[in-house]
Amino acid sequence: MDDHTEPPTRRVFVALAPPDEAKDELARALEPAYAGYPRLRWNRIEDWHITLAFLGEQPSTVVPPLRAALADRAASRPALHLGLRGGGHFDRRLLWTGIDGDLEQLHLLAADVRDVVRSCGIEFRERPLQPHLTLARSRRDDSVSVPLAAAGLTGFAGRRWRTERLHLVGSNIGRGPGPIHYRDIEAWRFGVAVRAGGGDAPTEP
Repeated sequence: MDDHTEPPTRRVFVALAPPDEAKDELARALEPAYAGYPRLRWNRIEDWHITLAFLGEQPSTVVPPLRAALADRAASRPALHLGLRGGGHFDRRLLWTGIDGDLEQLHLLAADVRDVVRSCGIEFRERPLQPHLTLARSRRDDSVSVPLAAAGLTGFAGRRWRTERLHLVGSNIGRGPGPIHYRDIEAWRFGVAVRAGGGDAPTEP
């Protein structure tokens, strides 16, 4: 079986990814929650992303036009400085950590990305951006663990980092049974234009 065969459909989203150092810092802060709330469905650290536009399940044919359009848009935008801070929850079911830093520019970037997606003729459900990084989900009969875990992150403040790349991420949907995993389809550096002869040329100092 060829592991590189494209699935017919996949869940697709556009996102930013914290660097390994920031993820390791948060993982250390989460150690009491990992031990104290084992029934939570914890996201894999590899899947930690700050989602800018969630496109849902799409045919894999949407990927090529998105690649070209997002590459151009990333090249035209500067990097941001962001950090992870605190914790919270949605409806007592979903645990997240918040985002700190260049939030105004983050909202502008998300709006820009969504414009790009629409320009490619891709339909998706738009929701207001609430910058966060999803950490875990509770089971149906557990309405306590997520709020308690969120309270444990109240004092957490991670170090700032510089966003290096814009990521187009896809799932392994269409490849049969098993858990859904995500991987980068492609990622592009911010503020970098592609030279006609190949290679990258920075467009910002």
